[in-house]
Amino acid sequence: VQLQASGGGSVQAGGSLRLSCIASGRAFSDYAVGWFRQAPEKTREFLAAISQNGDKTLYGDSVEGRFTIARDSAKRTVYLHMSNLKPEDSAVYSCAAERAPLGPRLRYRSEYEQWGEGTQVTVSS
Repeated sequence: VQLQASGGGSVQAGGSLRLSCIASGRAFSDYAVGWFRQAPEKTREFLAAISQNGDKTLYGDSVEGRFTIARDSAKRTVYLHMSNLKPEDSAVYSCAAERAPLGPRLRYRSEYEQWGEGTQVTVSS
């Protein structure tokens, strides 16, 4: 499966954005999908992941309650809805896919098989 993230941009603190991760290629339904971000001089951070059929989700501690992950299998797309954005949310956001049941190990970037190009999010104060 190939992935492409989109939807990034510039927003003021307190605002919202919706990112999209669009899949092509092999059976998208076989893959759990996760979102990560990386700010300059920081390690890649886990944000959220969703199971193959969308019934289970995981969230990183720093975004739980503000970010929501959702999946539209018909559109082969996983969304990351981000609200109450803060300047520290500024980063490059990427999606990744893995053919495994959703579980704690999918919090780790090393567990993912496929990665897409990222999209920049900038939050100004």
